[in-house]
Amino acid sequence: MACPIGPEEIKKLKMFIGFCSQKPEIINMPQLSFFKEFIEKMGGKVPEGDANFGAEAPPQPQPQPTAKPETPPPAEEESEPESDVEIDREGCVDPDKDEPQEMGDSGKEPTDEEVDKAGECRSQAAAAYSEQKYEEAIDLYTQAILLNPGNALFYAKRGQAFLKLVKPNACIRDCDRALQLNCDSAAAYKFRGRANRLLGNWEEAARDLRQACKIDYDEEADEWLREVTPNAKKLEQHRIKQERRRAEKELRARQERVRKAQEANRRAAEENRNRNDDMGGDGYPGGGFNFADSDIFSAFKDPEVAAALQDIMSNPANIIKYQNNPKIVALLEKLGAAQGGAGGMPGFMGGGFPGGFPGAGAGGAGGAAPPSAGESAKPPPKTDINDDGLD
Repeated sequence: MACPIGPEEIKKLKMFIGFCSQKPEIINMPQLSFFKEFIEKMGGKVPEGDANFGAEAPPQPQPQPTAKPETPPPAEEESEPESDVEIDREGCVDPDKDEPQEMGDSGKEPTDEEVDKAGECRSQAAAAYSEQKYEEAIDLYTQAILLNPGNALFYAKRGQAFLKLVKPNACIRDCDRALQLNCDSAAAYKFRGRANRLLGNWEEAARDLRQACKIDYDEEADEWLREVTPNAKKLEQHRIKQERRRAEKELRARQERVRKAQEANRRAAEENRNRNDDMGGDGYPGGGFNFADSDIFSAFKDPEVAAALQDIMSNPANIIKYQNNPKIVALLEKLGAAQGGAGGMPGFMGGGFPGGFPGAGAGGAGGAAPPSAGESAKPPPKTDINDDGLD
């Protein structure tokens, strides 16, 4: 019996097998999964790995436009708040480092007797202060605080005495407690503002003194405010300038990150496009057999079709057994059309089928055209039972 596959198809099949022998990793491609299953079912083993055609047909390097190296903008050095601002620090003092003074029990509820006695201590402290006996005044205010720790004015007045002893930190602690007890204490804002001025905290001093004048205008507080305002404005303007520079720097950095991300995406898309151009439309160099066709791919999932194709590949002569199977005939016609239109998979059978294959259509190699409408279909000749198939 003559081989149902023509010499040209056998030659191409040999070329494909030779190609697979030199580069067996190609069988791992998804498009050839049916071929891999057939080999493994027959006891063969396919080496692991992805097909790499780099050595076979190295892609020609595409000339890329040389981008001019971007000169990064000079880094702006972050300066300290007062590093480039001229500040007049005349009258500033070194901070005091004494132990914190007694603040009393904030949860204590004084009796009427204790309230009266605390008032007496406060009067004695005011007298000592007027006589410039500041240490004595501080001790008497402390006694008043211990008797009645909920009176905000006691803390503010003791803070004033600490100012006279040039202890701004102690004054600030007393004024902080006074403002915790009474947030509208003008005296506490006034003396804390003066203490901040002695420490060189110009913006804090201006803020406190401005608030003191707002609550209860005082000529001395206003004079102190006018004293600190020039330095406070310089620092405020410098701080705003620094914040604007920092915001602009962050904006440039964010824009640069976005630009780099877009450039990376563009390069990745271009590389992927070039790789697809080198590999062809279906993953083979220069194009080839389109296993990704949805109908063909679905047909391969049919166990009957897969078994038939494996049977045909194991023995091409077995193609005759499926001449009356419409599913196999339809699939083979599609395979033949795809091979004939795409130029064939590298080294595999080209378009068409063995001559005389019933139902394969006129596209087969040497295939006969279907009978015209006027011709009656002749029944196939009966097989001679004595025919040994060796003619």
